[in-house]
Parts: sequence; C-alpha cells; structure tokens
Amino acid sequence: MTPVSSKRVRLPSYTDLPDLAAERVGGAVIAANDEFFAPKENLIKASAPEWREGEYTDRGKWMDGWETRRRRTHGHDWAIIRLGLPGIVRGVVIDTSYFTGNYPEQCSIDAAAVEGLPSIHRMTSGKIKWEPLLGKASLKGDGVNPFSIESNDRRVTHVRLNIFPDGGVARLRVHGEVVPHEGTFTPGREVDLAALRNGGFVVSCSDMHYGNRQNLILPGPSTHMGDGWETKRRRGPGHDWAIIRLARRGIIHRAELDTDHFKGNAPGECMLEYADSARSFNARTARWNVLVPKTALQPDHHHFWGKLTPKAATHVRLNIYPDGGVARLRLFGRVPR
Repeated sequence: MTPVSSKRVRLPSYTDLPDLAAERVGGAVIAANDEFFAPKENLIKASAPEWREGEYTDRGKWMDGWETRRRRTHGHDWAIIRLGLPGIVRGVVIDTSYFTGNYPEQCSIDAAAVEGLPSIHRMTSGKIKWEPLLGKASLKGDGVNPFSIESNDRRVTHVRLNIFPDGGVARLRVHGEVVPHEGTFTPGREVDLAALRNGGFVVSCSDMHYGNRQNLILPGPSTHMGDGWETKRRRGPGHDWAIIRLARRGIIHRAELDTDHFKGNAPGECMLEYADSARSFNARTARWNVLVPKTALQPDHHHFWGKLTPKAATHVRLNIYPDGGVARLRLFGRVPR
C-alpha cells in the first residue's frame, strides 16, 4: 500500500525568504556520517519528495531523502551542508514526507561561519566552531516540520543537521537573508545589484501564478519555462509588475532581461522604473522614475539596455504589458563611493 503523505501545513512567513541551502543556488551536502539507505544529496533537491511504489535498491526500499541505517551504538547521525548563499538564517523546514516508521524522533541544527571552500576533512575535524542554531526539537513523521530561528545577526556559511538517533529526512530548507562578502560591493566595481546571490530580493509582485517571483534574480540562465516568473493570463485592464529591492543602494548603468523559454507567453512590452528610498519604502508613495521606457519584447530572447544614467536607486519596478513570463532580470551598477 502506498503511503499517503501528510497534508501540507501552512508554512510561516519566513519561508518566503530564499532557501540559502538550495542546490539550485550552489548549496551542497558535503559530508554525512552515514547514508546507507539513501544519499545525503537528496536533502537539498529542488523537487518535492516523491514515493515510488515497489522500487527497491540492493540495500532496501528506495527513498527520496537522506536515510541512515538503524543505529546499534550510542550517538546520533549528522550531515553538513555548505550554504550556496551565506546569510542570516530566519527559519528552517525539515520535511519527513514518506518516512513513516523510519524518521528521526528529534533533530537539532548547528551553524558555522567558515570563509572560502574548506575541505571536508577540516569541516569534520572538530576544529570548526559550531554554534547552536536550533536546539533539540521533536519531529513528526511523513510531514513538514517548520522551526523559526530566534532573532540573530550571525552570518553563517555552513549548517549541520543532527538527527536523533537515526532515520530519514526527505528535504531540508534553510530560509534566511542573503549576506554576501562585503568585498562584493567595493566602490567603483560593477556588480549585479538585483542578484539574489548579492542580496537582492523581489519584495512583491502583482501575480506569480505559474512561476515564483524570486526566479527573476536566480543565478545562471533559466533552465526551462518554469524557472522564471510567470503570471496568469490577464483578462481585465492593467498590467503585471514585480518590485526588486536592490542588494545595495547604487547607480544602475545597464540592464538585461531574458525571456528564455517563453515563446507563446512572453510579455508584449516592458518598462523599468527606479526609486530611491534609503530610509523606508512604500511602493504606493515612492517616487518612481523611468529607467527604461516602455519597450517591445521578443519571445525567447535576450534584451539589453546600456548607458543608462539614473540617479541612485534602492528599488526597481519591472512592469510587463499586459502579462506573461520573464526568465531573468539583471541590473548592473556601482555602489557610490
């Protein structure tokens, strides 16, 4: 009989923040003390966990997650994840979907800040200063376990998931605020001020029926149509829009917009506006200025605008007419000296 996964719970607001550990943004599970039944890499897969009825490996039932053997000695199991996006963790989600009689009773999470690409040997040597991020907490099986993290301003680069005493976890999501290395914003250096990797964030949009708004600023090119921001078909007046909070207040010199993979559903036109709201931001009262005037867009195409000369900006609004999908938006500029 196929297990029926628990009903999805309504997740906390912090899950709107980026998943700092996601494989899609460069996260990696670099070590685990055991992965006998299912590999550690499954923890950060982008897809939702799945069940395959009747499928077995030479070690046991195929499971879509990380699963250790039954522990016969004292201690607990663990896995170390290098965050793709270093930052401040605000909450985690530990998904045990389809793990019914084989999930851990409890878990905890530690965090560390280690610059560069430390070796696995170093990260497991006992020389790393791990600090508690989430104390020991009970888990439910075959479901979603969200945990908020008490307010802190610690920038972390790695997390260690501890499970007590053993068992399986389908997915780990580590939601938080991206904090790049400060050298990224050296005055005079051109940088993508919108990029998620640099701390940009799409704070709101009119609609994201088919594609999440944060996809606009993900690293790398889009991989398929679902890897962009896409709205439903508009049947009334108006147009769709998305507002990006720049990683730093800066001056934008050039912009790029890709409609990759959007062939029959790209917007007909777009416009870019900018606002400078260094103290507080309110989209309705902000003074919006034109960065790129209304321009026709081509399906499945790379669009480029150079030699832009706006004043300093903290936010940019992408307007699309009337609706449709955009794969990526890049806003290159410099932080004022």
